[in-house]
Amino acid sequence: MQFDFIADQHTKIKTFLKKHDVSKALLAKIKFEGGDIRVNGVTQNAIYLLDIGDRVTIIIPSEEDKSGSLQAIDFPLEIVYEDDHFLVLNKPVGYASIPSILHSSTMANFVKGYYIRQGYENKQVHIVTRLDRDTSGLMLFAKHGYAHARLDKQLQAKKIHKRYFALVKGSGIIEDKGEIIAPIGRPKDSIITRQVMSDGKYAHTSYERLQSWGNIHLVDIQLHTGRTHQIRVHFAHIGFPLLGDDLYGGSMKEGIERQALHCHQLTFINPFEDKKLILESPIPTDFQTVIEQLNVEGETYGNS
Repeated sequence: MQFDFIADQHTKIKTFLKKHDVSKALLAKIKFEGGDIRVNGVTQNAIYLLDIGDRVTIIIPSEEDKSGSLQAIDFPLEIVYEDDHFLVLNKPVGYASIPSILHSSTMANFVKGYYIRQGYENKQVHIVTRLDRDTSGLMLFAKHGYAHARLDKQLQAKKIHKRYFALVKGSGIIEDKGEIIAPIGRPKDSIITRQVMSDGKYAHTSYERLQSWGNIHLVDIQLHTGRTHQIRVHFAHIGFPLLGDDLYGGSMKEGIERQALHCHQLTFINPFEDKKLILESPIPTDFQTVIEQLNVEGETYGNS
């Protein structure tokens, strides 16, 4: 894969490329695994001194899954967006993001299978944004290591944004708009659950109530931090656990048996085109079934 840049300063190649998120590790890969660095069409090393206006070309070798540890599995994918660098999928319920002892058929396995079917040169799977097994919605993948590195910069700068729909239930009053700022940690007696605790890590969630049916509410949520189970923990903490989320006290009587959480919007910058992408996923079928039943049972309160 080839990328071209125009030098805008008198500096070493490695210094110039660092500004374009080319790491030392990537430079080493280019040097030792069959890539190349060229200036105006001539191969040069990383300490070559550039002049303003020089055309710098990097050729990155293809990525194979050399360990062979990730099994490719054929699975129909719902592709929301794809270009040469990124892949965005609408993840179904019931599949983890990556393999583990408990889960061997995951989104990573499915994506590798897709890359092989498509005959793509790069077959290494790079997950940029993960979702829990029973959370549905948009997942972002980078199709090569350089694209992953560039999006990692955006993650660190909090420039990748995800919004979620959730159905929550509680006996109190939920504000039309709210902020939940409460530290989250893992209790010593559990390896799975998380909870709000004074010595936990800073966690910030904001939300807007979209629609209400008595004590059940549809909320639109934005994460400002990315703690494990953050949305589930925060809404349980304020007395409004997600429907179907028995791990955190959510009601299992509303016709949905998984946490009612769906990533419906993903926003990021395509750094190769300097283009902002805002991608959407519609409310899922199981949410819609619950909502239709609630509409049948009684009057709708709040905004609709």
